[in-house]
Amino acid sequence: MKPLHRHLVNTSRKVLCTAALAASLTTAAVVTNTPTADAGESEPTPDSPQANDRGDARLDLPDPLADPAVPPAGAGGEGASGIPATALDAYRRAEVSVAAALPGCKLPWQLLAGIGRVESVHASGYGLKADGYTEKPIRGPRLDGNGFAEVKDTDKGEFDGDAVYDRAVGPMQFIPSTWATWGADGNGDSKRDPNNIYDAALGAGLYLCAGDRNLSDQAQLDRAILSYNNSREYVNTVVGYMHQYQNGAAGVPNPPVGNYPTPPVTTLPTPSQTKPSTPSTSKPTPTPTPTPTPSKPAEPQKPTPAPTLAKLELLGNPQLKAEAGSAFGVVPRIKAVLSDGKPAAAKPILFELKDDTTGSFIGAEGKTFLVVETDTEGIAALPGLKAGAKAGGFTLRVAAYNTETQLTVNFTGTVTAKPAPVADKLTRTDAGAAQPLEVVAGTSFTGVQVTATAQDKVVEGTQVTAALVEKNQDGSAWVPVDPAKSKGPWFKDKDGAKVTSLLLAPTGPDGKIALPELFTTDVAPGTYHLRLITKDNVVLILDLKITAAPTTPPTTSPTTPAAKQ
Repeated sequence: MKPLHRHLVNTSRKVLCTAALAASLTTAAVVTNTPTADAGESEPTPDSPQANDRGDARLDLPDPLADPAVPPAGAGGEGASGIPATALDAYRRAEVSVAAALPGCKLPWQLLAGIGRVESVHASGYGLKADGYTEKPIRGPRLDGNGFAEVKDTDKGEFDGDAVYDRAVGPMQFIPSTWATWGADGNGDSKRDPNNIYDAALGAGLYLCAGDRNLSDQAQLDRAILSYNNSREYVNTVVGYMHQYQNGAAGVPNPPVGNYPTPPVTTLPTPSQTKPSTPSTSKPTPTPTPTPTPSKPAEPQKPTPAPTLAKLELLGNPQLKAEAGSAFGVVPRIKAVLSDGKPAAAKPILFELKDDTTGSFIGAEGKTFLVVETDTEGIAALPGLKAGAKAGGFTLRVAAYNTETQLTVNFTGTVTAKPAPVADKLTRTDAGAAQPLEVVAGTSFTGVQVTATAQDKVVEGTQVTAALVEKNQDGSAWVPVDPAKSKGPWFKDKDGAKVTSLLLAPTGPDGKIALPELFTTDVAPGTYHLRLITKDNVVLILDLKITAAPTTPPTTSPTTPAAKQ
């Protein structure tokens, strides 16, 4: 098995970031650092430290906030499936980040949302901020063995503020020892902090996907959640919320911080600063010689902050157009610009298809998103954009992230239907095509079939008009017969009336046209002509020969000889 650490390093070298977009909340999550060394060589199991009974971070919340009423089945609206905007963004980013690094895992963001909902109600009540941190810390009970698992301190209080025992921390409730292995940077700020929902969501995704798990398999999904919390009730609750969010979830404003006490925190020990007293002696203490007061050193100048990604600029026409099934002739391009006005080189840019009704895709693998790195001029171009098979439209959203805000620009894609090929030939193709059309007067012409082709390939959608015709006076052209004067064959319209011209149904996928029954009742023997013509003036003339019915000679009775007189 390829170690996950090396896998993610290689992936990050190729794409440098992955991202997720969510309707109006779309941002790009820059994953500049991989998880800590050698994370994920083995699959966490239900006896892993993370799966121990680690308490509930919401014990310090008022009951309505800690356990909000679950909406009835089928209820809609934000109350049923509302997720704070920053939490929703973090879950979606983590999904795409993991998909880029571990495509076989098939991690749905709704699974992360289910865990976040159970663990901390998406950090509601703690003052979730746009940068992913909370105004109040989210810490579970002290894991000292009294009612919960006993976990001695592993982080020296760095994340949980407790230097004696560990506590689960952050919106996804990682215990520090688990975070030491699975910690990730989900927002590109070069830090891994379980108290940040972007980092925590990505770390949770990597943890759940460990051991080459495929979470689209129910058994593997079950094992993954049990490894996060070894409780069947927990699994059922998380899966329940996951399905609820899969049926639709709305982003809602981040809730404000609640006014309630936070759990007690054991602070780090501080060495005493008291010096031992000096024993007195009979000798007089000499008066010290005053020393000159040193001059106050000059304060060091603060370093000038490095320029950050400031904006994305569309290059060229934002309208992308192509026929169904063909490549777009114009390659979508953007330019990334730093806060000092210079090009932003080597920046990861996310291109993603949104609201697509056409089936369009990117590259030979049929992706709906791709991360592209800007060149030295700050330009990123999307290769391999191909129109889907259906006419319609989509939005090509281009996004990047600078740790403080999202940067997004859009292209609009339009796919037009591919023009149907125009038939250039009509050919009789029924079983008797090699023989002339000939019937006895009073007998109908039936079973006649014609095929429309273009360059010897059948054409769908060709519409043909069938009409009885005759030569004009000078014999130079075929003209329709006068229906009122015609003595030749005839069709029936939908009402059963006699007609000499009929618009036939368009050809199907096989390019075939089946001629309706052509009647010859009371038609004199002779040769008549039927013209089949398309709207593009492709013509086929069929000769219709009607022969007289054979006459039956009269039957004569034998003469009876006269009786002799």
